[in-house]
Amino acid sequence: MKRKAGFFLTGIMVAGMLAPEVFAQTPAKKLFGSKPLPAAMKAQVHGFYTKGCVAGAIAIPVDGPNWQAMRLSRNRRWGHPELIATIESLSVKAKQDGWNGLLVGDISQPRGGPMLTGHRSHQIGLDADLWFNPMPDRRMSYNERENISAVSVLKKGSFYVDESRWTRAHTMLLYHAASFRNIERVLVHPGVKKKLCDTVKGDRSWLRKIRPTWGHHYHFHLRMACPSGSPDCRKQAATPSKTGCNDGSLDWWFKEGLVPKKPTGKKPKPRRELRVGDLPDACSAVLQAGAPSIASATYRPVQAQGFVAPEIAIPEFSTATVLKGRNIEATGKSVANITGVETNGALSRVPVPTPRPR
Repeated sequence: MKRKAGFFLTGIMVAGMLAPEVFAQTPAKKLFGSKPLPAAMKAQVHGFYTKGCVAGAIAIPVDGPNWQAMRLSRNRRWGHPELIATIESLSVKAKQDGWNGLLVGDISQPRGGPMLTGHRSHQIGLDADLWFNPMPDRRMSYNERENISAVSVLKKGSFYVDESRWTRAHTMLLYHAASFRNIERVLVHPGVKKKLCDTVKGDRSWLRKIRPTWGHHYHFHLRMACPSGSPDCRKQAATPSKTGCNDGSLDWWFKEGLVPKKPTGKKPKPRRELRVGDLPDACSAVLQAGAPSIASATYRPVQAQGFVAPEIAIPEFSTATVLKGRNIEATGKSVANITGVETNGALSRVPVPTPRPR
């Protein structure tokens, strides 16, 4: 049965076309999640972050000068070209301010759409998860990228940041992430937002883009605005003009939002699975389009400066592997153990140059 999970579309595809009944009956996550490569089409976003798809996506390389991609078996390192270029630019800025390099988590599936597991968003190639751990000084193996655990920045059993883990470089990383004009939101745990509200001095205007939400203490979430050339992309509501630090909105999280709810004994109503018919019309064409080669659909870093990526053997894509994959907070060896930095030791000694938020 496990083997069948990787081949649930066998027998329903003819000459690259899907039978009409498949669109109506099969959950969209199975159709989009089975595609190993993007649609060979002009780069365009269709729909909303939680209901859409992406054409002409490209993959961030497994290794770059200032990043390493994680959980490679998921095949979620695909995004709109503008987002992938922004991640590269962020990796350079963060490196200059003491962050050793980015560990890149989920972006999108090759053609976007609902995911086989996990996220409701990440469907249109404009969302990216970046770990709250700096890249180690060596290149990790495939198995390490699959199995190591990210490290939470929160104090154990608390909603607040662990002072021994938080560094100036963390603040600068988020500052640079929010500084890109095309990035509309940076989603973090409310404890991380409070840490910034309590410590950032001077120009605090960038804090309005730092939005508190559940989870997001092992990683933070970049959300890019709808790019030009994608008229079918549905915009999200604008972020507030204020910082969100002193208006009472952050207090709600600690008084109510994060407090576990008392069990009611009622089982939550299962959410209806999205079908292709629920997505923008263009997503049908994206799903059935031909695919480019992996080489031609992989981003070429602009600022490689002679960097040569090490060879890493990646097993052939399998939906069965995705379905049994680990979350980033899975138990096991942590990034801290790999780097040899259990607290903020190495990072705290890195001088932080200007410009910086004051």
